[in-house]
Amino acid sequence: MAFLPPEGELTIGFAHAAYQLGDEFATRGRKARSFEVRSLDELRERAPEADVLVVSGLWRNELLPALPKLRFIQSISAGTDQFDKAAIAAAGIRLASAQGGNERAVAEHAMSLILGLTRQIHFARDNQAKPYWRPMIGDRARREDELGGKTLVVVGLGRIGQRLAKLAGAFDMRVVGVRRNPEAHPHVDAIVGPDRLAEAVADADFVALTCPLTPATEGLIDTRILAAMKPSAYLINVARGRVVDEAALIAALEAGRIAGAGLDCVHEEPLPASSPLWRMPQVIVTPHSAGETRAYEGNVVDILIDNLDRIGRGEAALRNQIV
Repeated sequence: MAFLPPEGELTIGFAHAAYQLGDEFATRGRKARSFEVRSLDELRERAPEADVLVVSGLWRNELLPALPKLRFIQSISAGTDQFDKAAIAAAGIRLASAQGGNERAVAEHAMSLILGLTRQIHFARDNQAKPYWRPMIGDRARREDELGGKTLVVVGLGRIGQRLAKLAGAFDMRVVGVRRNPEAHPHVDAIVGPDRLAEAVADADFVALTCPLTPATEGLIDTRILAAMKPSAYLINVARGRVVDEAALIAALEAGRIAGAGLDCVHEEPLPASSPLWRMPQVIVTPHSAGETRAYEGNVVDILIDNLDRIGRGEAALRNQIV
């Protein structure tokens, strides 16, 4: 089991391009020393000083051999697919995620994408930039729509998926959950296993991805699943880009096999300027910002401090333990 030096001798490294985690930690009255870096080059230089790293997107597994002091990694994000768990465990390092730190923000972001597509806010914003006052629409099929009575399929019923289901229920939507464990949930009208995904999406007006990226979910939304969706249906991805076969999604959008998509994550981030997704009017792209919230630094530092105290007490279980 990994152990840490006494708090007064402890060094914590915070590594994120934007979040002010070091400033937040400094408000907590802890005795540990800390430093904060904003780039991979800075992280490479200073990471060997750290007993604890608070890191996510800047992490690279090749850093491990150069980190002899490191005993604990607190991920800044809920997702931990970037970490080589076997190598981290072999080095005697513990790893915990920030699951729950942004569940409200991500669920609300997913709901905003659903609402934006339904009420055509993206078209209105495009018209505002022109400027163009769009006349009223005679063709019913081209008008804005309502959510009441629509079916939302939520793929992944963790904390984010459950909260999204609750929000959707407030709009009188029917919610179908897809998860390995078929246990009922109060905000979900029906639950099916992953083997019935194609059947579930066939009835969906919206398919929202809130699942982690794992070998089982990589490429989950492929040509077959997209073909099973209704031409009037929308795909919402607030999970990870690689849960979707991006080439298949682009082909489906170009052919009009689905109505549109709200994408907070894509295969390559930042999304290359050459990607046709930028220029598709039926697509809303946000820059992997679903988890951003003014409360995020505080939420992550809460989890970090809880885990530092658990390690200090010699406890075997960490909050959101991965390794």
